[in-house]
Amino acid sequence: MAAKSDGAVAAAGPGPEGAAGGPRGSAGGRGEATESAGGPGVTGAGGPGPRYELRDCCWVLCALLVFFSDGATDLWLAASYYLEGQHTYFGLTLLFVLLPSLVVQLLSFRWFVYDYTEPAGAPGPAVSTKDSGAGGPVISTKDSVVAFRTKEGSPELGSRPAPSSASTYRRRCCRFCIWLLQTLVHLLQLGQVWRYLRTMYLGLQSRWRGERLRRHFYWRMLFESADVSMLRLLETFLRSAPQLVLQLSLVVHEGGAPKLLPALSISASLVSLAWTLASYQKVLRDSRDDKQPLSYKGAVAQVLWHLFAIAARSLAFALFASVYKLYFGIFIVAHWCVMTFWVIQGETDFCMSKWEEIIYNMVVGIIYIFCWFNVKEGRSRRRVALYYCIVLLENAALTGFWYSSRNFSTDFHSLILVCVVASSFALGVFFMCVYYCLLHPNGPMLSPQAPGCIFPKAPGPCGPPADAVTSPPRSLPRTTGPERDGASVGGERAGTPTPPVFQVRPGLPPTPVARTLRTEGPVIRIDLPRKKYPAWDAHFIDRRLRKTILALEYSSPTTPRLQYRSIGTSQELLEYETTV
Repeated sequence: MAAKSDGAVAAAGPGPEGAAGGPRGSAGGRGEATESAGGPGVTGAGGPGPRYELRDCCWVLCALLVFFSDGATDLWLAASYYLEGQHTYFGLTLLFVLLPSLVVQLLSFRWFVYDYTEPAGAPGPAVSTKDSGAGGPVISTKDSVVAFRTKEGSPELGSRPAPSSASTYRRRCCRFCIWLLQTLVHLLQLGQVWRYLRTMYLGLQSRWRGERLRRHFYWRMLFESADVSMLRLLETFLRSAPQLVLQLSLVVHEGGAPKLLPALSISASLVSLAWTLASYQKVLRDSRDDKQPLSYKGAVAQVLWHLFAIAARSLAFALFASVYKLYFGIFIVAHWCVMTFWVIQGETDFCMSKWEEIIYNMVVGIIYIFCWFNVKEGRSRRRVALYYCIVLLENAALTGFWYSSRNFSTDFHSLILVCVVASSFALGVFFMCVYYCLLHPNGPMLSPQAPGCIFPKAPGPCGPPADAVTSPPRSLPRTTGPERDGASVGGERAGTPTPPVFQVRPGLPPTPVARTLRTEGPVIRIDLPRKKYPAWDAHFIDRRLRKTILALEYSSPTTPRLQYRSIGTSQELLEYETTV
């Protein structure tokens, strides 16, 4: 996925564009974030810098445990069906394991090929740097024939002696070994395991290295975390979700107490779905420094929320499918179509092309079959409430139709299953309320807020940036000192408040930022508008842009800031000033 990443040359210091700083200083909810108000899309990379902690390593280890338990129980159950002679169940169980895994491995290997393939005619991503008159280096992401070129009088970052034949041979051998290893890893369906291990390696390297290399490794760790979280999200809803419904349907159809292997498979699939959703949201918030990071308490609350909500949803599906198989298929397709249309109507902006956006919306429609997934910027409580009202009605209808086919007088087991569906859904809603009311990164939902400001403690005003308009409109005279103090001017009595000629309506509150703005140092300007949360930034989606940024960041003596093109703010103020 390649996007237009040839931006105009950027200078150090603040500008009208929205800046996306380097990796956050307290990613993953580690410590309290510094509160600061800024313009829309403006963030910085100041502070002590990012730090990878041991709890992050433990989180990745738990993710690996969930991954292996889910795959191992499904394969074990498939082998058990084969040995028992139940070839239909064996085929379905194995199909839901292998087909999603092949799709995800192909996508992962495609990303690897793009990341490790050098552009033709250049040793790496084509970039250029030169000195700036503002005191900081100017860095551009425009394509250039000469990589890391500098202006005369500045140190040449990219000038290196010609490599010897021995070093060239070693380099080719290393590349061949990497390609061979990655091919074997993906053929063994272990692409995500490799990415999880690499995430831990890069995080630990960022913890042990010096300041410059620490930031570089942390950036690469965030990129790797984003990749594996997107891959896991795709795989779990293509594999674990249908596997969960299938095994629950078989257990309900057989009746009685479930056997050990189906129970283990169901539990592993359920935990995998809940864990992947919470991990995805955590990595997404950690990657965006215009949002507060998600704490581990909030992540655990999300796991419990999705665990119970998906359990109720899947059990309702299994009960209905055990009796009405054809109508269940019709219901799933209809629900998916409605939810996909709802997502498309919301005009999401996640991908870099139109067709990728359509495919993404279709995948989100699959997710909406089982649980809530935020895809739109802004307050989501009304959309969450509407979605769960629809889910509640659907669960009640599906469970009611199934219960109506049972014997009411003698089948006490059916009544217990209905109560399990209701209580599990209630627990899911309870933990969702706990998350939004107590553990949300933006603060408790019901806490009082200062009027007009995002941060009550912020010393600055809440309107547009102070340097956006540096002088009053030219069509109006300046207000003199006596007029401001209420003195008698033009025959009017002193102290009489003069009505303003015009009033500027205050703008929307700025997006909360996780730390203080940083205005010094090099800037990488990206000629793209920054995507709004909950979308990933373009440098996480566009791999060509990612390679260029990593090369610039590694060649720079200090960690550069990322600056996206801002639309609307400066043009709107200029137009208003001109018309007045």
